[in-house]
Amino acid sequence: MTGVRMNTLTIRTPEGVVFSFVLAGPVVRFLAWQIDLACIFVVSSVTTWLALFLAFASPDIALALWLLSSFAISVGYSIALEWLWRGQTIGKRLLRLRVMDEQGLRLQFSQIVIRNLLRFADILPAFYLVGGIACLVSRRAQRLGDFAANTIVVRNPRTREPDLAQISAVKFNSFLAQPHLAARLRQSISPQEAGVALQALLRRDSLDPAARLGLFAELAAHFRQLVVFPQEATDGLSDEQYVRNVVDVVFRSGSARED
Repeated sequence: MTGVRMNTLTIRTPEGVVFSFVLAGPVVRFLAWQIDLACIFVVSSVTTWLALFLAFASPDIALALWLLSSFAISVGYSIALEWLWRGQTIGKRLLRLRVMDEQGLRLQFSQIVIRNLLRFADILPAFYLVGGIACLVSRRAQRLGDFAANTIVVRNPRTREPDLAQISAVKFNSFLAQPHLAARLRQSISPQEAGVALQALLRRDSLDPAARLGLFAELAAHFRQLVVFPQEATDGLSDEQYVRNVVDVVFRSGSARED
């Protein structure tokens, strides 16, 4: 994909809600990868020393284990962390970057595997030359692995806690009476999902009534699948109030929850 380069990706939902993401450029992505390379080097060094000790007993087995472990670490490092940390590695987390689906959908494990396996093509012939050129000429700063996996890398800026008074119609949140389920909910929701729910609530009055009902029905159905609250916590809640409670659980500070 070539053409005019974009610094911001705008995604419009069928309900008319617009979300913007700042794309990460090749320089900051390269710096994040250098941090990740340093982490991979540290872990690989440990396995190298173990292989050296094993070589006294069996050089062939030591060599085979070293080759297998080196490959597993170099490939598995990014795959494992991007899956566990929802699109982040140590380097991306330190530089506040995140991998996400280019349509704003939830990142799939298959996408993570594809983009990281194709890293071997992106690094050719050296210093990420192929991947860097692809990032420079593509409209969404995508390397070959991103093209194949339909992913983008965005900046994940530090956000301030929102003013929940804008979205809370009532002060009582029945979900907070289930602290263990509330904690599980916070762990299950990705930053992108939380942001979508928050923006939907902030922009609810500008939506068409039918689109508003459909949007909150879809969001509430998704959140209900993540964590199942007991009936006494959900009785009488509309879909919109259900989403309000979810956003309140995710964004409210610990001190506010104790009030």
